[in-house]
Amino acid sequence: MDLQALKNKYDIIGNDPALNEALETAVKFAPTGLSVLIQGESGVGKESFARIIHQYGSRRQNSFFVVNCGALPKELVNSELFGHVKGSFTGAVENRKGYFEEADGGTLFLDEIAELPLESQALLLRVLQSGEYRKVGSNKVEHTDVRVVAATNVHLYEAVKRGKFREDLYFRLSAAQIRIPPLRERKSDIYLLFRKFTSDFSEVNGMCKISLRPDAIRLLEQYRWPGNIRQLQGFTQSLTAQLSQKVTPTLQRIELSAAELEPFMPKEEGEPIPMLYEGPQAQAPSFSADERQAIFKAIFDLKQEVDALKARIDRRELPAPPAPVEEEAEWQGQEEFPSDRPIVRVEHHEMPEEEPSLSVRRSEEELIRQALEKYHGNRKKAAEELGMSERTLYRKLPPEYRKK
Repeated sequence: MDLQALKNKYDIIGNDPALNEALETAVKFAPTGLSVLIQGESGVGKESFARIIHQYGSRRQNSFFVVNCGALPKELVNSELFGHVKGSFTGAVENRKGYFEEADGGTLFLDEIAELPLESQALLLRVLQSGEYRKVGSNKVEHTDVRVVAATNVHLYEAVKRGKFREDLYFRLSAAQIRIPPLRERKSDIYLLFRKFTSDFSEVNGMCKISLRPDAIRLLEQYRWPGNIRQLQGFTQSLTAQLSQKVTPTLQRIELSAAELEPFMPKEEGEPIPMLYEGPQAQAPSFSADERQAIFKAIFDLKQEVDALKARIDRRELPAPPAPVEEEAEWQGQEEFPSDRPIVRVEHHEMPEEEPSLSVRRSEEELIRQALEKYHGNRKKAAEELGMSERTLYRKLPPEYRKK
């Protein structure tokens, strides 16, 4: 199998090993007739893999149907999949074929299969096991010969544990699985895809192609691309439309640095923004005596951990950081740029010892004071309560207890 020819045929860009493995697995599954489960985040190209399985299988001459299960109205899912007879429900004015009847002899791609209701999952399991189904409103058993390729962007077994997906259907589908890696795991492919998208968009619109300097390539690769290839394509087309110009004999390509690219990079959405509430009920929280003691003890324990860490730093017990490794930008083609990556030098400085803050010291004294009051001034019992030696307790006594 010529893997590159396969990529060219289905417009798949990338050389990542995980992507290549997924493609090879799809071709191996294709002639077997097995039901296949494709797992991957939204925008990674699951439908292209389903088409490969269909085209390289024995059903290539027959129909290939795509059904987005998440887009089907829940009250009409069974009707859409299995058909219905006239009068079976309000609006059923005539008999209708479902996808399983329409795709008989071919392949049915069920995208976002985790969105199917549990009732429909049970009916789907029966079709996969015996090829039998009933139309909505009919008692007649129908037969079909359909190969099912399912896809999901959720972890199906987690859905099984939450009771959202049938376990028997999961095991039926998961025998043949393909995982398509997200774009953030294919960093070396990100710029290849960028160049493909800007080239295609530029040719259609008669504009200059956009190319990136090495620092801009790194910036592009550092973003996590939650929308995967679909998001990168939209970003690239928008960037080209905003920054490119019409092609002229002297201008064929526009090159961007990281500083020029950064203002256009997408920003992470959904991050909480801290705000100060100034409404009428804004007031300091009140705590009970037990809650205050628990807070003081937590602060005290934290201070002891910080003191221990500072002592380790003073004794130089921390492992030395690894030497910085200069990353290489990866892209294909004839573009070559001089490397402008700075050499990073790490300098080590001794950390100056800092005095604990006044608030922490007061909290510590308050905790000691409470322990002494609890045991009526018995320093030994108070020290045991606080988890320290009696000598340490004596050194940290509040001023009013040092004269006793």
